[in-house]
Amino acid sequence: MSLAMRPPTGAVPTVLHPTVLHPTVLPPTVLPPSVPHPSGLHPSVPVSSPAWAAGATASHRTVAPAGARRGFVPAVALLDLVLLLAAFVIAHVVRFPWELASVRPRSGWFEFVVAPAIVVVWMLLLSAFRTRDPRIAGIGGDEYRRLVTASLVAVAGVAVVAYAAQLDLARGYVAIAFPLGLAFLALGRKGVRTVLARSRARGEHLQDVLIVGDAEDVRYVGARIAAAPSAGYRVRAVVTDCAPVGAEVDLGVATAPVVGGIEDVLVHARAEGVSAVVVAGAVRGGHARLRRLGWQLEEHGVELVVSSPLADIAAGRVHERPVDGLPLMHVETPDYRHRAGKRALDVVGAAFGLALLSPVLAVVALAIRADDGGPVFFRQVRVGRGGAEFPILKFRTMCVDAEARMAALQSENEGAGPLFKMKDDPRVTRVGAFLRRTSLDELPQLWNVLTGSMSLVGPRPALPREVALYEDFADRRLLVTPGITGLWQVSGRSDLDWAEGVRLDLHYVENWSFLHDLVILARTVPSVLRSRGAY
Repeated sequence: MSLAMRPPTGAVPTVLHPTVLHPTVLPPTVLPPSVPHPSGLHPSVPVSSPAWAAGATASHRTVAPAGARRGFVPAVALLDLVLLLAAFVIAHVVRFPWELASVRPRSGWFEFVVAPAIVVVWMLLLSAFRTRDPRIAGIGGDEYRRLVTASLVAVAGVAVVAYAAQLDLARGYVAIAFPLGLAFLALGRKGVRTVLARSRARGEHLQDVLIVGDAEDVRYVGARIAAAPSAGYRVRAVVTDCAPVGAEVDLGVATAPVVGGIEDVLVHARAEGVSAVVVAGAVRGGHARLRRLGWQLEEHGVELVVSSPLADIAAGRVHERPVDGLPLMHVETPDYRHRAGKRALDVVGAAFGLALLSPVLAVVALAIRADDGGPVFFRQVRVGRGGAEFPILKFRTMCVDAEARMAALQSENEGAGPLFKMKDDPRVTRVGAFLRRTSLDELPQLWNVLTGSMSLVGPRPALPREVALYEDFADRRLLVTPGITGLWQVSGRSDLDWAEGVRLDLHYVENWSFLHDLVILARTVPSVLRSRGAY
């Protein structure tokens, strides 16, 4: 038996001060292609953490044993210590290179007392800010934010103590050691994320969870958890009053059995040996019922996780406003006031790119002309900001009569919604296949950026026929200027289905910031080099 899916209708106003995780933690991949969900996804919000503490109950069914979870923090702490020591050693070599060749190196109290003390304090601050918390390992940006905050506090603390005690610190040494240490720590966590993501993709180091709620909410949240093993969860079973015991709930890439009704959540959690219970949607009994459930689960070492109704909203737009003990979550409206800065970046970036890449542009143009003698450029009408149409400019990668031949290929269309996609499109020329793989066909769009019809970063420029089929809130993509690259570009490009592409574009529009653009530009380079989804 398969349960139908629609976006959750209920919201869970928690009284346990949740922290909203970054929405890309659980990317939805199973939305109906004709109905892109306007709010995207439901990030999970941990509200208690006894499952990670010593003494947490685990059964033979739990994928990530308690021992493995307990060993995670010491392993990361050891890595941090090694990296910080390496940073201070390198800083010493750079700052005092002459000591390497000296028979009698300088012996100072700084190297043997202060430097180790700074490392110890830094390590303690990394623990105090919970940068090694297994619940944030490998997902979202919270881990890096805590890492930077702890490091800045360490710098400030050293500066204050040195000033108050009138210590003559080797300022050049410290100026090298701190940035280097922070960079090493960030790279170390990146390595941990890579290893953790690979192991979770193999089904290792996952928390088994029980999902509780109505049929639609369970299906919606469960599908996203199942599609994102990197978040660290695996759906063991479902508890709902909307399906008989034994029914299999389709979660897209997996299934989960219904083991009982909502009245017996604690019984089923213990029987299944899960380490967390995920509440999807509203719970009958409201705040009091949810609070009691959290207390009951805590007694048995089971974590309570609440699916937040704040969907696809960046953490920077969410602020807590406590009212008589109730934490109300205030969501700010999208801010588009800094478009002048974005435009300045576009003009400078496009002009610099055209000047720097002009030899490449010339070689590509000659190769296209030599391949089949046809025109070098391909112009196509796209829809930009505010619905204004403009001619997009690309290097031609298909045969001259590609548009006329498209009707005959409709039966082989691999795309969903209004998109036409084929991995092995016969209309693509030999040179065109190379240009698409390397994304060189997109370079002429720098001219579109220079003229203002496009931006370096933005939603994918849509075709008029796509815009005509927009439903719900998909037309919000037109609130900003389309871009050469964007979240869709760095998340898979043509490998994404229509609904997922719309969701990513809407997320960009709703949460735009200048810093976000810079991050996407930085992520574009490795994405292009990997050629993922480029065809």
